[in-house]
Amino acid sequence: MGDKRSRIIKALKDAQKSPVSGEELGLKLGISRTMVWKYIKSLQADGYEIESSPKRGYVLKSVPQLLYPEEIQMGLKTTLLGKKIQYFEEVTSTNSIAKEIAASEEEGTLVIAEVQKGGRGRMGREWISPHGGIWMSVILKPGIPLRHASRLTLVAGLAVANVIRSMGLDARIKWPNDVRINGKKVCGILTEAKAEVDRVDYVVLGIGINVNMDLKDIPESIRAGSTTLKTELGKHIKRVSFLQDFLFELEQQYINFKTQPFSHILNDWLALSDTIGKEVKVTTPSRIIEGKAVGVTPDGALVIRKADDTKEEIIAGRCIYARPR
Repeated sequence: MGDKRSRIIKALKDAQKSPVSGEELGLKLGISRTMVWKYIKSLQADGYEIESSPKRGYVLKSVPQLLYPEEIQMGLKTTLLGKKIQYFEEVTSTNSIAKEIAASEEEGTLVIAEVQKGGRGRMGREWISPHGGIWMSVILKPGIPLRHASRLTLVAGLAVANVIRSMGLDARIKWPNDVRINGKKVCGILTEAKAEVDRVDYVVLGIGINVNMDLKDIPESIRAGSTTLKTELGKHIKRVSFLQDFLFELEQQYINFKTQPFSHILNDWLALSDTIGKEVKVTTPSRIIEGKAVGVTPDGALVIRKADDTKEEIIAGRCIYARPR
């Protein structure tokens, strides 16, 4: 059904608001006019504004502002990412669904939702995911050692930052998994992997981007440190176009990740980092490390120079910038 839906949408869009008869659509798709009518009714139920006239045909007046797979895939320039998309109006967590299906799904499959009710960040923290954002998980099967899985967090952060920067905003990356604009969080990334004998079976990249929400949609407890693309640009963002651009950029970075020395990606990441050079406090499940962030290792660990001038590498934790004294 999805393929025929997509072809009907494309035919109506290509007509540029000129009527297309049911007979013409039926001939293109190899189905009856009755089946065309059923597809049209289904599209109308999903929010497509389609006018119909018995003598003139069908006219597409507007499309819903939702992340439907047909809309995303129409014009998508990737060769791997997004060729298969599982779409939901509401889920507990896209990462949870992606992990359930990852073993049997092909690489590049997307799980995307309009709303998450139980979105998660790193270390089990809640991730607020109301209408207007992009909440998605990407299934990757890079065939890498488990110790290198955290590198993909840096890959995803770089891709997000690059796309936002192409919109004229000074996006920066906070280790390990946040993208920020003017010091405020606009994106979070959660990387989860399954491995056998130190070989990764799959990686699920969970990516949440604050796109068209108003600041009032963000809980007051975190509002001061958060922002949205709509807030920063002062206008509504076309989420489908943004997502298409992001998937293309992520795919390019993933190709680089698989074909080039990781130092190339790491250097690009470091150029956009707003963590390096700052005094930080990193909280792990077992302890707190304080000092100056002076680098990132090839495996994505943050290098901290402590007060006694020794250095320590932290592979995962919550990073807080110390307030200037």
